[in-house]
Amino acid sequence: MINMSDFKWIRPPRKYKITKDGAQIITEPNTDLWQRTYYGFRNDNAPVLQISSNEKYFSFTVKTQFDSKRRFDQCGIAVYLDSENWLKASTEYENENIQRLGSVVTNHGYSDWATTDIDARIKTMWYRLSRREADYCIECSLDGAEFKQMRICHLCEGGEEVRFGIYACSPEESSFKAVFTDMEITDCKWLAHK
Repeated sequence: MINMSDFKWIRPPRKYKITKDGAQIITEPNTDLWQRTYYGFRNDNAPVLQISSNEKYFSFTVKTQFDSKRRFDQCGIAVYLDSENWLKASTEYENENIQRLGSVVTNHGYSDWATTDIDARIKTMWYRLSRREADYCIECSLDGAEFKQMRICHLCEGGEEVRFGIYACSPEESSFKAVFTDMEITDCKWLAHK
């Protein structure tokens, strides 16, 4: 079981609720995580609620529920080491038809973005983050049972103690509620190649 009192905020939002079962974030306008790539834009003000670990092999799973409704509204999981080294995976609203199920990895101040389109009517998504030393696997699931790989990546500064957890933000003039439940930390479910 995860003890929610072990989680610490990076930039707490004005409105949030933490219970023994999870957390709720009300996003604030013009909040985001992104660094430099493509057009030089930088924003590093999204709230992240994290726990720390020295474990080199583990998996972290969480269920997200969201009522996003404006372009770029997003919520999901994050490993946030500092402003120039982090990763995130989320469901990001695009329009009334599609959302971007995606992930961003930022190494030494440069972000990438990998996405696939999903139906905008989806309002629940599970994520599983698995660590194998400085390498990470991000998976998603619609039901919390069958997970599909989103990406495997490396964090250049992610080989020692890491901080990981949840985040939500609204890069434009928007606000929405993101709810995070069913959090657990387990042995690493990302199995080694044989």
